[in-house]
Amino acid sequence: MAWWSFAWRNRIRMASRSATRGSSSCCWVSTVAVPCPAPMLLTASDLTKAHGMRTLFKGVSLSIAEGDRLALIGPNGAGKSTLLRMLALREEPDAGSVRTPRGMVSVYVPQRDDFPDGQTARGAVAEAALECARCHGDEHDALVLAGVILGKIGFDEERMDAPLSTLSGGWRKRCSIAAGLARAGGTPDLLLLDEPTNHLDVEGLEWLERFLVKGAQDIQAGTSVFVTHDRVFLERVATRVGELSRAYPGGVFIADGGVDEFARRKAEFLEAQGRAQASLANEVRIDNAWLGRSAQARRTKAKGRIDDSADRREQLAELSRRNAAAASGGARVDFTGSGRRTRRLIWAQGVSVALGGRTLFAGLDVELVPGDCIAVMGPNGSGKTTLLRTLVGERMPDTGTVSRADPAPRVVTLSQQRAELDGTMTLKDAICPVGDKVLFRGGEMHITAWSRRFLFDDDQLLQQISRLSGGELARAHIARMMLEPADVLVLDEPTNDLDLPTLGVLEQSIEEFSGPVLLVTHDRAMLERLATQVIVLGGPGGESAQVADLEQALRALKSFEAAAESADSRASTPRAAATTAPAPTQRKKLSYKDQREYDGIEAAIAAAEAVASKADEHMNDPSLQSNHVAFRKACDASAAAHTEVARLYARWEELEAKLR
Repeated sequence: MAWWSFAWRNRIRMASRSATRGSSSCCWVSTVAVPCPAPMLLTASDLTKAHGMRTLFKGVSLSIAEGDRLALIGPNGAGKSTLLRMLALREEPDAGSVRTPRGMVSVYVPQRDDFPDGQTARGAVAEAALECARCHGDEHDALVLAGVILGKIGFDEERMDAPLSTLSGGWRKRCSIAAGLARAGGTPDLLLLDEPTNHLDVEGLEWLERFLVKGAQDIQAGTSVFVTHDRVFLERVATRVGELSRAYPGGVFIADGGVDEFARRKAEFLEAQGRAQASLANEVRIDNAWLGRSAQARRTKAKGRIDDSADRREQLAELSRRNAAAASGGARVDFTGSGRRTRRLIWAQGVSVALGGRTLFAGLDVELVPGDCIAVMGPNGSGKTTLLRTLVGERMPDTGTVSRADPAPRVVTLSQQRAELDGTMTLKDAICPVGDKVLFRGGEMHITAWSRRFLFDDDQLLQQISRLSGGELARAHIARMMLEPADVLVLDEPTNDLDLPTLGVLEQSIEEFSGPVLLVTHDRAMLERLATQVIVLGGPGGESAQVADLEQALRALKSFEAAAESADSRASTPRAAATTAPAPTQRKKLSYKDQREYDGIEAAIAAAEAVASKADEHMNDPSLQSNHVAFRKACDASAAAHTEVARLYARWEELEAKLR
């Protein structure tokens, strides 16, 4: 079949070589064995792309050989997703070219899928397979291929025929990959994935790692390029790592090997680049001294030296820019601890919370003491955010008690939804509410210096919050948090949208914070480094587990999943002795839209309650008592905020009812 031709030509060629020379991986030239290079699947040359006045990257060149698993990393806004679309031939560069061999088949999987409402996994993949078949005239083979591919990547019959809107993010990601494989006729030559770990649970992450490294049955992922910030995923999958950054000539630095080898070679390169700048700066100083002797410099025969000097100054300016970009690293995060030495700041005994008839957690005992980092894990909707809010006093438990030291500890929170900032305010007002200076650790710092600490350009200070990217918004929230001395830090998904350098700095700052930390995250590397205890939610009937580390937490999650599957199996198979009784029903599934809303509703409630609290504070401001109009507006705002909180709670119960 034609659509298999390129992949099979490569396989037949490699097999023939192996048969000719036994198990050797070398090509024979006369009597000397030399390494046999892998066939090149893609070559990108001098790619340049700008958005408006801002250049994303310029002069980027790279190549992909058969068998590569290339990870693309880099700071937020560097253009990684744009570059991936260019490699997939989905977006044209402003300059440069992408070349592939004739007949090469690639698959591109974007960050977000676009399956039509109501479509099933079988329907989506069959449609993709038929698309391939219409190109090659064999519809029957394509339909068979669709079913085979779904089965090989783990779909059972029930999931194949379930609406995609009812499946988790992990299964939808598998379906996206399956559809791409079907378009490619089964096994593509090149797989390109943009942030493939987004929305994946632990099971989905582990499946994707296995698939990219080992394939699924006889489907081979083979060669892949992917954008990711997941450090564990990088360690387990990548054979080459490329960083897109202005710190490098050509805008990209690529090293063979995993992340450790990349880090070593990157450090060597940047050290050499720093030495080159120092050497060139010395030459320019000598040039300047010579040029200062105006009589010699004006001589005609000195023109060549003058031109060389100008070239050296240009080279020095370029090296200075690159080394400055390399030195900027991540945002400088440094949380301010109050230094409070109280042994116990918050402690909970027998805490339980239920909502809509479903127990989120029950009988929990938790103690927060300085130096602890207590992580909370569990599936979406298991009550992670609710537990955080219960422990810090934002809501009361249904049973049990939560006690706090006297005076009450100061709690500083970074919420998952980043919703407490008004989108119409400027960045300056968000990170420096009064005047043009901030007070940090007893000293004053000008707003421009403070904003640069978080990698903001000076011209962004007057930009509205609503126009910031996800990573920029996360940094703005961290900038606000750092101004508040804290006894307790509460971090709900702090890694969302942050690039790798900033993640490392954030971890170090959390590690150095003197007080206790409550942490919700799916970042396995962060959990492994920081967690002194892990609370695992999501067990049947509100069951939870309190364990010492990530490995034990993952085992607990798998145990909960197995218990849930066993319960579903028993519910769907009534015993023979009870044939006259109605069969118990499985837990129902939400539509994709409702599931997305359900996944984020705890955080939405927390944000709404924060708005309501601020509205109440404003309404009780004594200065409003003499201004009837302003006081009435404040009262209306408070009422509207509390109405929104009530609406969200009612909506949560409504979604819970749909699941019963």
